[in-house]
Amino acid sequence: MTRTDVLVVGAGPAGLALAGACARLGLSTEVVDPAPDRTWTATYGMWSRELPPDLPESVVSARAAGRAIALTEHRLGWDYAILDVPRLQAHLTDGLIGVRMHAARVVGSPEAGVVALADGSHLRASVVADAGGGARPLDRTTSRRTAAAQTAYGVIVDEAVASPFVADGDALFMDWRADHGEAGWPTFLYVIPLGDGTVLMEETSLARRPGLPLITLRRRLHERLARHGISTPEDARSERVSFRVDHPRHRGPATIGFGAAAPLIHPATGFSVASSLRLAPQVASALATHLPDDPAGALAAAQKTIWPLDARVVHHVRRIGLESLLRMPPSDVPGFFEQFFALPEAHRWTYLTARDDVGGIVAAMNCLFRTSSGRLRRHLVTSAVLPAVRSNDDR
Repeated sequence: MTRTDVLVVGAGPAGLALAGACARLGLSTEVVDPAPDRTWTATYGMWSRELPPDLPESVVSARAAGRAIALTEHRLGWDYAILDVPRLQAHLTDGLIGVRMHAARVVGSPEAGVVALADGSHLRASVVADAGGGARPLDRTTSRRTAAAQTAYGVIVDEAVASPFVADGDALFMDWRADHGEAGWPTFLYVIPLGDGTVLMEETSLARRPGLPLITLRRRLHERLARHGISTPEDARSERVSFRVDHPRHRGPATIGFGAAAPLIHPATGFSVASSLRLAPQVASALATHLPDDPAGALAAAQKTIWPLDARVVHHVRRIGLESLLRMPPSDVPGFFEQFFALPEAHRWTYLTARDDVGGIVAAMNCLFRTSSGRLRRHLVTSAVLPAVRSNDDR
């Protein structure tokens, strides 16, 4: 059995970005995925300032000024970039020169660098990377606690239909107004142009344990749109979103987790694509420094690149923020985001994007604490010391 330098499990954006980066540095690289040629259907976006420098401009389908509504309206101060997903997939696929693809399903964790496939065959690699998204096929660690998930239901409509919410060149990052007419768990509207004359309008539950059902989000979206005189066309395309936001760090044996599997998912936004694309060349470089002679050193170097101490601290602080949100009375959530969006731009930017800026995160949290009411201060403090919420269904 031939040993390859790097085996990447998962052919999504994170997996292909890492595989391509490894191949460009001369590492023998293979990718395994049950359906490596499947068409990506999710909508991907990131702040324009996060775009990787090597990403062609043609992959960006639209840019729009970021705006949010909590109790009042706020301009975020930076642009949002929406990616052309077919071009992103083509760009990353074109970078797989020399990479061998396997259409197969991985079963179990690797042992001594050997990965078993469902058909009974095996693949051998010096380093194995789990880029299998939330499924994390190489780390099946279970938790007795219900997973916290972000869920969303959206429809794609013509720009003219979405005009009550966004103008040309505008993106509505969050709209917390309860125009859907329902009490209970808070949800917001997310509205972004797709660059082809259409707009995605999505009712979103930022995080809940367990995730808010899609049928609830669908009902709320249509009620919200109806209140603004919008009737959704019968043939409108829909988008359904559901993914976990509180995965622990990947601990599969002899494996690195990458992308959403790491997890690089931001606990407060659900974003991970920007981090994955920007981090892939750095992880590949760490691997190339040690391979093929020192697989253990390569694995350790890659782990340190993905999770240096500062990044672990920042992720922990954001996870505390997630638990604070899950514990917050639903009626307080719009007011909390009103407070957040009123922070100075530098603090908002750091909290939403910086992976390893401990000082910046601490400064942002201190500013939020100083400007908050006594009620919110008590909530933030208690959320940092109390056990995690087991289920929002019990509250």
